[in-house]
Amino acid sequence: MILVADCSALVALSVCGSLNLLEQLFASVVVPETVYLEATQPDKKQAQALKTFLQGKVRQVNLEAYVFLDAYADAGETEAMLLYKQLAADKLLIDDKRGRKVAKINQISTIGSLGVLLVAKEKGLIVEVAPLLQQIEQSDIYLSPDLIATVLELAGESCNH
Repeated sequence: MILVADCSALVALSVCGSLNLLEQLFASVVVPETVYLEATQPDKKQAQALKTFLQGKVRQVNLEAYVFLDAYADAGETEAMLLYKQLAADKLLIDDKRGRKVAKINQISTIGSLGVLLVAKEKGLIVEVAPLLQQIEQSDIYLSPDLIATVLELAGESCNH
């Protein structure tokens, strides 16, 4: 299975030390160059970890190949969606709500960073989701209380974290 990744979801997985799960769940993980440049900016806290993880995973995107229905996705998200189409990928890793809407309009199958954690638990790659959620929460990434409760419920874990 091919996974094309966007920046914000990669950062969330990096924050909780879970980038390796992507390689365990997907045969191939790739990003467009715009996402790579965004993720590895020197001012980003996770830049070095992402630079190491993304080595050899950057792909060029043919921007002229598609007419795309784009309702407010940023450049990285748009390129990730184009790369998904170019490669006939299986999943797009994306957390941004607006970006996910654009993906849905364009018949792109998505998974978020928390969805990756749930699948990893289901497959026995991790024991608990809650400690990883806490690490993400302690960074500057916002997770709504409702989202946290839903993820913990789906993981079969209590909400008392």
